[in-house]
Amino acid sequence: MEEKKKKKEKKKEENFEEKYKRALADYQNLLKRHEREREDYIKYANEQILMEFIVVYDHLKMSLGHVDGETKEDPWVKGIVHVISQFKDLLKSSGVEEIKTEGEKFDHHTMEAVKGEGKKVKKEIKAGYRLKGKVIIPAQVVLED
Repeated sequence: MEEKKKKKEKKKEENFEEKYKRALADYQNLLKRHEREREDYIKYANEQILMEFIVVYDHLKMSLGHVDGETKEDPWVKGIVHVISQFKDLLKSSGVEEIKTEGEKFDHHTMEAVKGEGKKVKKEIKAGYRLKGKVIIPAQVVLED
């Protein structure tokens, strides 16, 4: 009789130990999942404000497209070039990178074809951007025919 009691107790202990290990594993998985979600939130939390900076950065770059050879030496134009450089550094330090397009093979994941049906990019209409590897604004391009 005593033998049966000992076996029952041992089985109970093993059962509790198994439940404890399972609960501990579940808890550790929960902590890991919570940490991953927290990292993702932090990684992309600034996305909206960065998108607003990108709009201003793009407009400043476009404004230089209207500068002719003579006015490139104008101090005002040099100031705009400097501001563009500062914006570029700010975006880069925040994990934003510009998508390279001109002369590249068309990639439907990062680019949007506005005109043409070829496989190679002829001209960039509007720059595209990635935030820490994730495409946030696809580049608008013209393809070679």
